[in-house]
Amino acid sequence: MKRFAFIIDDNRLIAKSLMQMLELLGYKVQAAYGSLAGIQALEQIVPDIILLDLHMQGVNGVEVCRYIRRDPRLAKVPVLAISSDNQEAMITSVREAGANAFLGKPIAFETLEKVLKHIENRSSAASDATELLTDRPDVPPQTRPHKS
Repeated sequence: MKRFAFIIDDNRLIAKSLMQMLELLGYKVQAAYGSLAGIQALEQIVPDIILLDLHMQGVNGVEVCRYIRRDPRLAKVPVLAISSDNQEAMITSVREAGANAFLGKPIAFETLEKVLKHIENRSSAASDATELLTDRPDVPPQTRPHKS
């Protein structure tokens, strides 16, 4: 059975490019063009992974990520944040909102493949890692996994 990836990006060209790469990697893919369209679609679906642009008109990707983490149906779905803004403050903000990983645009096929494999491996061991790292004072909070 194919894994299901959901893309939320207001740039149709980037979303289409991501769709093609994900299809080549064996994913079934659906996209929403904008944050509100993405939120509405997520009320009906539960993907295996969400690729989320951070800079969109209206509700930004950080807020969409917070919405995803508050929804019990979606709380454990891995979120891959994507943006051309790779400033440390933005990356920290989206990780604090619950994103599992960040990729800067433009996204190379090989990089996407590597990050997706890493996320899949981490999500299979996520419950163990979350329990091990969230209560350790020696692990900085920004590097701890999101606790659902």
